[in-house]
Amino acid sequence: MSDWVRLDLDVKIREILSTARRVPDHHFERPFLTPYQIAIAFERRYPADFAAIGLQVGGRGIGARESLAQYIARELSRRIKNVRGYGIEGAFLSRSNLQRLEYRDRASTIVSSSQTSYHLSIFRLDD
Repeated sequence: MSDWVRLDLDVKIREILSTARRVPDHHFERPFLTPYQIAIAFERRYPADFAAIGLQVGGRGIGARESLAQYIARELSRRIKNVRGYGIEGAFLSRSNLQRLEYRDRASTIVSSSQTSYHLSIFRLDD
């Protein structure tokens, strides 16, 4: 059984995405979150599950080939593609003219691996 199923990550990721609230009376839908934002929130909310997965949050220079942010992005993308009505929407943020994104994780700063040629995936609840 995969960590995703065993740890019920569908429910936990949806809960994290639900915290991105709409701006009242604005025509835009719910905000998107990056996989880094989701991974940071996951580590804070579910420390035992974070430890069980055994991956670092991510970011440039972590010295690992895979991170929790990559794992989340890959699994969400796969499920969005393969499960009709999955309830989570994915999109890309273009890397055009984007130099870096930084995220605060408690006392440290995580810098995204934005120097790659791939666009950055972003996700939100599709409601």
